[in-house]
Amino acid sequence: MRGVVMRAPGDVRVEEREDPKILYPTDAIIRVSAACVCGSDLWPFRGVDEVHDRPMGHEYVGVVEQVGSDVKNIQVGDFVVGSLFASDNTCEICQAGYQSRCVHAELIGMIGTQAQFARIPLADGTLVATPGRPEAELIPSLLAASDVLGTGWFAAVAAEAGPGKTVAVVGDGAVGLLGVLAAKQLGAERIVIFSRHEDRQKLAVEFGATDIVTERGDEGVAKLNDLMGGLGAHSTIEAVGTQESMMQAIRVTRPGGHVGYVGVAHEVQLPGDELFFSAVHLHGGPAPVRRFLPELIQLICDRKINPGKVFDLELPLEKAAEGYKAMDERRAIKALLIPQAA
Repeated sequence: MRGVVMRAPGDVRVEEREDPKILYPTDAIIRVSAACVCGSDLWPFRGVDEVHDRPMGHEYVGVVEQVGSDVKNIQVGDFVVGSLFASDNTCEICQAGYQSRCVHAELIGMIGTQAQFARIPLADGTLVATPGRPEAELIPSLLAASDVLGTGWFAAVAAEAGPGKTVAVVGDGAVGLLGVLAAKQLGAERIVIFSRHEDRQKLAVEFGATDIVTERGDEGVAKLNDLMGGLGAHSTIEAVGTQESMMQAIRVTRPGGHVGYVGVAHEVQLPGDELFFSAVHLHGGPAPVRRFLPELIQLICDRKINPGKVFDLELPLEKAAEGYKAMDERRAIKALLIPQAA
């Protein structure tokens, strides 16, 4: 099959990869209908994370081609949405709603779903079938559910966004933008996003943002506090993963407020004294997307939300390198990859 491999930072290729096979009786093989480039894929692309000959991709939707002998809930022919982590969905951690930290969790990114086919471990716990074969126009939104929508949703839930709340969003990538959508769906009264890019500001407003703040750092904190009468936001979504973004998120949150952090942390150090006196709640980490998939799939199929709008670049799989470059240069919010038939 054809699949994306990152040979080294900045070196993305589409190559012949071995066709996946059932390795364990709990596996399934899917024909990938759509995949995409994630913002977290840019860390190794830029050389921040070490990379060497790595299959790429952890966001995926597709049709089940084969199942192992122990798979009971997923059937050949099902159109399925997966998660960035494989999970059994039965252990105590999963049952508590944290499938990304399942005792048997596996990173789908180590398998690589930017490809024509993929082996999905723990298929019964990882995959969720849609109600029938979805119309083509719904596929981008279902693909968004497999990571960025689920991650933005978890961030909003972790931040306790809801009626009467003001939600601040740090980060205007796909996760931040879908955090806006999630906060709106959860009933937030006011949603403030930090953004300097007109195309992303426009989409944020479409998703439910009420205010745009273009300043960053201390200036951004001051601007938001001005909007809030000096009190700060009730809920804040952190969707970047840098020292600056985390501190900005904490500093714009009022005492007693909540920060939902989902940006993959890189060299983030929290100063204990400031954290102590901030009196904010911190909750986040790898998003348990599987917890939210049934609800998100239904909302999408009922056409109540359209998260697929974050995809502003569509490419055939063979041109994946162009998607990486466009996102790295901020010419695209998120690149959708369509594998060609094998």
